Amino acid sequence: MSVLRALAPAKLNLFLKLGSRDSSGLHPVRSLQQSVGWHDILTMEESSADRLRIHGADLPSGEENLVWKAVAALRGRTGDLRRAEFVLWKRIPVAAGLAGGSSDAAAALLLYGGEAGMGLEELAGTGASVGADVPFCLYGGRRRVGGYGEHIGPPIEEGEGFWAAAAVPPFPLETARVYEAWDRMGEPEGPRVPGWALPPEIRGHAPLSNDLYPAAVRCEPDLDDWRAELEDRWDRPVLMSGSGPALYGLFSDRAEAQEALALAPPEARSAFAAPTVGIGVRVEDG
Repeated sequence: MSVLRALAPAKLNLFLKLGSRDSSGLHPVRSLQQSVGWHDILTMEESSADRLRIHGADLPSGEENLVWKAVAALRGRTGDLRRAEFVLWKRIPVAAGLAGGSSDAAAALLLYGGEAGMGLEELAGTGASVGADVPFCLYGGRRRVGGYGEHIGPPIEEGEGFWAAAAVPPFPLETARVYEAWDRMGEPEGPRVPGWALPPEIRGHAPLSNDLYPAAVRCEPDLDDWRAELEDRWDRPVLMSGSGPALYGLFSDRAEAQEALALAPPEARSAFAAPTVGIGVRVEDG
């Protein structure tokens, strides 16, 4: 088998509404999610033994990595025990609320399962057991997501799309801790961004908000200072993706987004500008 190569895009939550923790111990969600053209790259080729090499981030390469969790889920479902060597080039910031790990897992599903003839719907069903964002990362584009991440709506295509600029503050936010804080705070709603403050292409979905934002600030008060600073520099509302701490603004075109990127604080752990894209992970010959 030749080397196969997959592009794994980052994801933004344009809005995120949470339901109360239910008997499963999880929070059902309603979200509008958007893929953006800022990618990790994952390659795969047949090998005599399983291996994963990672460039660009200090991450574990063993079975705890989501790439191997995705492969293990496929093997458990199909009995396919082919060995593979993966190489992962990380560009999406780690632990930032941008679904980088989930997108990498989706890429592994598409590479490994696609070679075995599995279709996207079957892969998404397997991906739901790996992580809540994995099914969306497989489909990508702009879609409504519900349940625990397994209910993926049809693609929403409106206009020519828009751009995002994102900056990741230099502190971590543990997802479980943010959700627990949200429960303890009495399930607050996030601040709302009205339609007039958004690019025309997305105004029909306003107001945008993220219910996890107040809990993230409770866990890390400096997050609110970062958001206020970015709003001042970018002259527009700033939203948080996922459980954070990635913060982003929306722009009508590349020039605006690149100008915003140049104004991102140098203390940011990572920053990028990228267009919205209409697909999720995709595979091409390496």
